[in-house]
Amino acid sequence: MREQHDVPLSTLTTMRVGGPAARLVTVSTTDELVDAVREVDDADEPLLVVSGGSNLIVSDDGFEGTVVHVTTSGIEPESADYCGGAVVRVAAGEVWDDVVARAVAEGWAGVEALSGIPGRTGATPIQNVGAYGQDVSQSIAQVRTWDRQEQAVRTFMNADCAFTYRHSRFKGHSRYVVLDVLFQFEVADLSRPIAYAALAKGLDVELGTRVPLSDAREAVLEQRRSRGMVLDDADPDTWSCGSFFTNPILSRHEFDALVERVGERLGWEGPTPPRFAEPDGRVKTSAAWLIDHAGFTKGFGLPAPAALSTKHTLAVTNRGGATTSDVLALARQVRDGVRDTFGVTLVNEPVIVGEQL
Repeated sequence: MREQHDVPLSTLTTMRVGGPAARLVTVSTTDELVDAVREVDDADEPLLVVSGGSNLIVSDDGFEGTVVHVTTSGIEPESADYCGGAVVRVAAGEVWDDVVARAVAEGWAGVEALSGIPGRTGATPIQNVGAYGQDVSQSIAQVRTWDRQEQAVRTFMNADCAFTYRHSRFKGHSRYVVLDVLFQFEVADLSRPIAYAALAKGLDVELGTRVPLSDAREAVLEQRRSRGMVLDDADPDTWSCGSFFTNPILSRHEFDALVERVGERLGWEGPTPPRFAEPDGRVKTSAAWLIDHAGFTKGFGLPAPAALSTKHTLAVTNRGGATTSDVLALARQVRDGVRDTFGVTLVNEPVIVGEQL
């Protein structure tokens, strides 16, 4: 366990913004993680748990409390057979893309479409990380946590995690600190059926086709790079939190009202918003489509220090030298512009600490 003071949180986040942590404790084992959290709670001090920092924006004022930086490691197969699949326990601080790369190399199917997503494994169940037709809830068997309220280790089975689109029982409050995640993968040479049209096109296959795991991973990485969604120190388009807003899920009435608003604004012969049916009868639409058609095109805001990515309108980026205030001002402008144009209020995906959007 290592303790530091007044460390800029911009160095721990992919958006590269955020003021100093009054106290930073870096933990490398699960026992250290529990001990650090318990110590802060016993002292009744503010606590912020950070792992990869890829879904986090911290105020320019920093954090007046203790930041626990999780760097625990370990990818441990507990069993592997063709009937029950591969059961693998992964430490919360393990780099997520390293887990995906290991799964592809070992022939563990189920997360290959989640290649290139930044961050650490412990964050994946919190917002049910997903992309290209997959999400982690499809492969998670258990999530082991430290319950700060009960001061005890508590394990949740998949059905108890309340997974939904970009959400789980762990999101929106700080009671549970993820210690490790138990995955159950299919043992296979081929991917799960391709469920995303652009990915199928890139692979030159039909939707529902299974392809070699390594082919699926490379195709996903190619898609993500083209959108500036693979971290690259040399590319400011990747200095972001990825998708800043989640795709809206609307009632049928709300979606019909959106279609009406789009027709009035863009013309009845013009484009219509994407529509994806949800199992509960609601309709998901595209935040990127709404942003673009509200007038916020790729690169909007340049040459300001905070601007939309030149590759993907969903990413608010730091072009170098941006502050948290710059980033949030742009995000507010986009959110409010979409609401004023189409009547839909976008919801931010990253966690914002010490500020309000």
